[in-house]
Amino acid sequence: MRLRVDLLPHGNYPDVVVIIDVLRATTTAVTYLERGADALLLTATPEIALNLRTDGSPYLLGGERGGLPIPGFDFGNSPVEAAGQNFTGKTVVMNTTNGTGAAHTAAQSGKHIFLAALTNAHAAARRARAAATEEIAIVCAGTDEHVGLEDVYAAGVLAEYLLAMGEFSIDDGARIALTVRRNGGNPLEALGSSGHGQHLTRLGLGEDVRAAAGLSTSTIVPTLTHDDAPEGTLKFTAG
Repeated sequence: MRLRVDLLPHGNYPDVVVIIDVLRATTTAVTYLERGADALLLTATPEIALNLRTDGSPYLLGGERGGLPIPGFDFGNSPVEAAGQNFTGKTVVMNTTNGTGAAHTAAQSGKHIFLAALTNAHAAARRARAAATEEIAIVCAGTDEHVGLEDVYAAGVLAEYLLAMGEFSIDDGARIALTVRRNGGNPLEALGSSGHGQHLTRLGLGEDVRAAAGLSTSTIVPTLTHDDAPEGTLKFTAG
């Protein structure tokens, strides 16, 4: 079994793909489902999300650009904000700067797509291992097409969990992620010292950084389904 870590999304995924955007899309996605959402629709563009908003629409919109809420959306991309809401019976449409695009890249070829964060890291690793037949690719969303320390650190956490579960051949991306994990301090130190973590703190969103640093606090793993979904969207449900 191969274990691969892509420090940025590259595509060409033959088997299981685990998407990480720890600050904040995948952390928030887990929170939406924890708070009762029936499903998440990850869109390719903000316009697709906004076009789903019609009179009587069952959808709520959550997303950001540059860390700030998108005009016309109901919510930003905040796990703290999401944790204070009740989404029972709702479908949340998400579009973010990095994470939703990474999911669309993965879905072009991957057989099984999961969303992972530090908060569900152990559960996500177990789901990935159970589904894989040849390869697990952990894909870091990054920030504006640049490598993000927080995602690489989280990838290292997942890689540690997976290596504890069995034998893998690992690539250099996995070796880098493991090195960052082992030398990056505790999760809050790693996230808080990252460039994007510092950006969010400057925006007054430091509580989101702290929330995202919680380690394996959830057993929910957002999982791509093959149910019908609106064009330009990917449907994830709790796994």
